[in-house]
Amino acid sequence: MKNIQNKWIRGAIPALLLHCSIGTVYCWSIFSQEIADYIGFSKGATEWAFSFAIFFLGMSAAFMGNIVEKNIHKSSLIATITFALGMAGTGFFIWYGGNNPHSILALVGIYVCYGFIMGIGLGTGYLSPVKTLMLWFQDKKGLATGLAVAGFGAAKAIASPIMQSLLSNLGEGGIYKMFYILAAVYFVMMFVGHLLLAKPADWVEPQTKSKDEGVVATLKREPIASYIGIWLMFYLNITCGLALISQEKMIIKCIGLGGAIGIISTVSAIFNAGGRLGFSAWADKLKDRNTIYKLIFILSIFFTAIVLATNGIQKGEGNILLIILVLALIFFVNAGYGGGFSNVPTLLSDHYGMGNISAIHGITLSAWAFAGLTGNQMASFIVSHFGNPIEHNGVMVNPTGYQNVLIVTLVLYAVALCLSLFLVKPTKK
Repeated sequence: MKNIQNKWIRGAIPALLLHCSIGTVYCWSIFSQEIADYIGFSKGATEWAFSFAIFFLGMSAAFMGNIVEKNIHKSSLIATITFALGMAGTGFFIWYGGNNPHSILALVGIYVCYGFIMGIGLGTGYLSPVKTLMLWFQDKKGLATGLAVAGFGAAKAIASPIMQSLLSNLGEGGIYKMFYILAAVYFVMMFVGHLLLAKPADWVEPQTKSKDEGVVATLKREPIASYIGIWLMFYLNITCGLALISQEKMIIKCIGLGGAIGIISTVSAIFNAGGRLGFSAWADKLKDRNTIYKLIFILSIFFTAIVLATNGIQKGEGNILLIILVLALIFFVNAGYGGGFSNVPTLLSDHYGMGNISAIHGITLSAWAFAGLTGNQMASFIVSHFGNPIEHNGVMVNPTGYQNVLIVTLVLYAVALCLSLFLVKPTKK
């Protein structure tokens, strides 16, 4: 009974406290327009704060993986302080920008706080509980890591209505006041998670006596092509997911469901979280976790190809079947996007063991950093330069452009499937 309690108190609960806090980075779209209006800049200018946050999430995970490996208490404390500090700092520079409209200092300050400082908290906070969970749940590693990573995905669905309520009820300057309140709340949540987080008492860290036993040597135990394949298919899955998710609201408007955007976005977030938990739990029952990626890519290709073949985005309005197909694509891509995240640490542990897993997982998350800079921007470029924008219910949309985004993601999913089939070698768990 004591061991069961420890699994939850020392593993799962602190992981959820950490991931449900840092996962709110994906709430950016809820308040990005308000920030832009308040400080006197375009929404496009402020959007870079989110891109920087995702970039530094991946890069801080890559460079701080060794710290996480050596001391999860130190890394989780760093995550707690930097995430809360970055959020409070963002609030300060929004306040400053409101009093000094069009101030470059305010915009750069938001980039630094929301992008760089919070990004460090995101990367270290994301990594810190993952290895601990896999150690507590040796027989169900996928389920355990899926549970925590699902918390990261579900954070948007949980926090979005709270943030919208705060913005509506805090009055003048509500946008910066909200950041101060959230900084305090998430500091408490993450600090409690930091205090509770602990590895099993009987776990002994492997002693690294030389460089021959380090991360690079660990990766070389298997053909390096396998790791390259894992990194690339992870990168492509995130890029495709972000490309579609970034255009999700406009696609929904194209098929005549503009009034239900809030509900559909919430359902998408649930599929995202469900994919993180469901695909990783499913992988626990398979001989090779890479099979999950093959399924994700095959089904993503299937749904994308159907929407392309039926011209679902352009002809969907008023056609129930086409609307269902487009929604199925949106929901499955969200689920596959989440499932790709939750299966990476366990796939890596199957290939390379638990000794350097935090450092290896951190390096692999650099794929997230680069995808964060390319996924949204690729989709925006395609929509801006291809197709003909039209007015639809008072909003300018580009159905042809969104279909062209699907053509590119279809090709990228096909490349990812080839990597999964031919480059990532199977392993026996």
